[in-house]
Amino acid sequence: MIDISRMRALAGGAVELIARHQHPSGAYPACPTFPVYRYSWFRDGAFIAEGASRGGDARGAGRFHDWCAGVLTARAGRIEELVARPRTAPVPRHDEFLPARYTLDGGEDHTDGWWNFQLDGYGTWLWALSEHVRRQGADPSRYAEAVRLTVRYLARFHDTPCYDWWEEHPEQVHVSTLGAVFGGLGSALDLGVLSPRDQETADAARRDIQALVARHGRLPGGGLAKWPGSDTVDAALLACLVPFGLDDPDGAAGRATLASVERALVRDHGVHRYRADTFYGGGRWPVLAALLGWVYARTGRPDEALAQLAWMASTADGAGELPEQVGDPLLHPERREEWVERWGEVARPLLWSHGMFLILADELGVTR
Repeated sequence: MIDISRMRALAGGAVELIARHQHPSGAYPACPTFPVYRYSWFRDGAFIAEGASRGGDARGAGRFHDWCAGVLTARAGRIEELVARPRTAPVPRHDEFLPARYTLDGGEDHTDGWWNFQLDGYGTWLWALSEHVRRQGADPSRYAEAVRLTVRYLARFHDTPCYDWWEEHPEQVHVSTLGAVFGGLGSALDLGVLSPRDQETADAARRDIQALVARHGRLPGGGLAKWPGSDTVDAALLACLVPFGLDDPDGAAGRATLASVERALVRDHGVHRYRADTFYGGGRWPVLAALLGWVYARTGRPDEALAQLAWMASTADGAGELPEQVGDPLLHPERREEWVERWGEVARPLLWSHGMFLILADELGVTR
């Protein structure tokens, strides 16, 4: 029996927890108790803000979007210089691109050699901003400059190899990244703040992404691949269906991607990242269970979606805090201890997990 009242209570606690840990600047730390996660990622933060916006903390979500816009406009010159480089010029060094994570006051910290060049977060931010503006009736014009800069940056570099969601394989163009950029550019168009020239830039990049994925980014059965030419599936590809809309989740290609994730990565409830994952032994991630449930909810499978939400709730500790991942089973249990020795136990509370819990709970009407 699924305890709806407990899930409502966890959702209320998630809104409170996210708000409690939001920095005065508006930034959300990935995890306030995990040393290398005391930074704000655009990707994590965008999903956290979407959860907060859905869960009732519209002001907190708006403060995060204001922080993102400030981070971007403060780097306007850097972005314009990167975009203006000829395509025949050498690809910029990774440390010349915008980083994936920022200090909570909007600065940059390169002291630990973090895997910082990632593009997906900027596309995810555009998507979350558009959702928040539509839901809350906010004025999008205050974000026009930041949106314009982000669109030009993503349109120029969307097919540049970079680190993926999991900060791995910088030599690849990741389909999950392409999906986030595709969705983000579409959301930027929906905001209605772009000039005709920037609208065409965004449209052209979206068409290019679709063509690139059609040529090189699919498995033999039509589902999405981890990267062009790969025969591997990654659970982050679920976001290419919902919310980013690179493929229709009800279409043949979307169903093929979902089926490949279910076969390879779903164990009862909860979802592994990919089969070769050795990070903390390769456990199941609540954020991915939420993505799977989100796809189920949008494709007429609400009972299965609710089961994923219930599994997420089962990973909460006595304080109602959700982890980054859980073991039992692990894909590679022999690799867990090396990460514990390096960084300590698995991150908890992961604010991204709480944001995704709120998104799926709202999608299913649990919080209403």
